[in-house]
Amino acid sequence: MENIDGLIDFLDSKPLYYKEIDHKRVYDAYALLKPHIKQPKTLHIVGTNGKGSTGRMVAYLAYKSNISVGHYSSPHILKFNERIWLNGQDASDDTLEIAHRKLFTILSKDIAEGLSYFEYTTLLSFLVFEDCDLMVLEAGLGGEFDATNVCDKELSIITPIGIDHQAFLGNSIEEIASTKIGSIQKRLLLAPQPYDEVVNVAKEIASIKNAQIFFTKEEQDNHLIDIVKSKNWGNYLIDNAKVAMEALDILGIEYNIEDLRSLELFGRFYPLRDNIRIDVGHNPLAAHAIVKALDKEVVLIYNSLDDKDYKEVLRVLKPKVKRVEIIKIHSQRATTLKEIEEALQIVGLEYRYFENKINIDENYLVFGSFYVVEEFLKQNNI
Repeated sequence: MENIDGLIDFLDSKPLYYKEIDHKRVYDAYALLKPHIKQPKTLHIVGTNGKGSTGRMVAYLAYKSNISVGHYSSPHILKFNERIWLNGQDASDDTLEIAHRKLFTILSKDIAEGLSYFEYTTLLSFLVFEDCDLMVLEAGLGGEFDATNVCDKELSIITPIGIDHQAFLGNSIEEIASTKIGSIQKRLLLAPQPYDEVVNVAKEIASIKNAQIFFTKEEQDNHLIDIVKSKNWGNYLIDNAKVAMEALDILGIEYNIEDLRSLELFGRFYPLRDNIRIDVGHNPLAAHAIVKALDKEVVLIYNSLDDKDYKEVLRVLKPKVKRVEIIKIHSQRATTLKEIEEALQIVGLEYRYFENKINIDENYLVFGSFYVVEEFLKQNNI
């Protein structure tokens, strides 16, 4: 076998972002890999918001019911292993390293090195999960052209779709929805949607593909509401949990709703301390959900990537924000501090720079992206 770097070194050598992506290369690579692995029953999760929490709820409820399950998600907050969750915990370094060496050998050096970071890690997860009963795949920013779309799916979940990643997906809700929902095969479950256009696109694509479409039930589930309130989750997680449970029903997998009480959704409106919540949301759709979930005024610790509508995010959050503290993040896609300041001035929010000082008499929301949450946790040695 050729000498190869360890997984993390290998991935770090790859660019994270591309102006143009050759969508064919991951299909070619998967064609090489497919004869060497088994594929579990697969659930594909596509959308703008709620993919991570919905996928983890599906995976966790199945795991607690003695189903062997893997959950692939992205990005990670602190450690790469978070992306590949296997039977209740993040995959171990050894598990990932063994899968990396096997995948590198199957694909060959040239093909492995030619794949993007996300493409390679998607195929890596297939190796890690091959002995599972259920594989839950979270799409990246796309759907139809996403690396996670290379394999067959038993069911697709379409989480709420909004305006995001316009450069890759299109400038209208219809265009974005078409790109995402175009990934479905034979069955799809449509989560509650903020835009009627998404429902229309889903019906149209399902008709063209002769796919069965399911809609999330609207009736109130008092048992679920009680669990969500006991965990101090935001109300938007009620919808995500309902979607997760309906997906398991469609797949014929039994579960116990009480198992949600022991599930931790780190980074999803997560109570880090009594007066600090962290959330990896980053777009207006996420901001609207957060505003509904907040029951008190907060100090917003914030920054943004440059492809996000940060001005609209700040405008949506403004009614619940006492002031903003800008935290500096390290990313080639970070918005300049000057642009963040200008947006805050336009929206009319008081601001300063975060100096890692937390007042016990104030409530804080850390929000803006995975990078924001990661930087906050690092500065607080968490």
